[in-house]
Amino acid sequence: MPEPQAKTLLGFDFGEKRIGIAVGQTLTGSVTPLTTLTAIKQKPDWDGISALIKEWQPDLLILGLPLHMDGSEQTITQRVKRFGHQLEGRYNLPVEWVDERLSSYDAEQQLREQGKRSNKKDIDKLAAALILQSWLEQQGNL
Repeated sequence: MPEPQAKTLLGFDFGEKRIGIAVGQTLTGSVTPLTTLTAIKQKPDWDGISALIKEWQPDLLILGLPLHMDGSEQTITQRVKRFGHQLEGRYNLPVEWVDERLSSYDAEQQLREQGKRSNKKDIDKLAAALILQSWLEQQGNL
């Protein structure tokens, strides 16, 4: 049986002001918060995203899909879907979606438990890591 191919993943926690980004790997199941990019004139920092795509050369992009607790779409859900389609089109990479309910809340709680003062940028990149972790768990990689 052939060895499973290691895939590099970039995970995104999209927000209108900031986008948290994390990197992960399927073979080891490791996930690392990378950075938080700030929107420029209410648009994603495409130069920053392009630099990360070039640096990490991901096989797959994972994007958190914001939903209400009852599973219905939030106001921002359509913007997130549009961002996902833009990622797919610009970089010719597949995008997969993960239900991201409570990821920012969980990220804030983790930082608090570690005794770290949490700022929005730390929360956003950790939320992206939690989104990636969730995807890996769903794939049975952890």
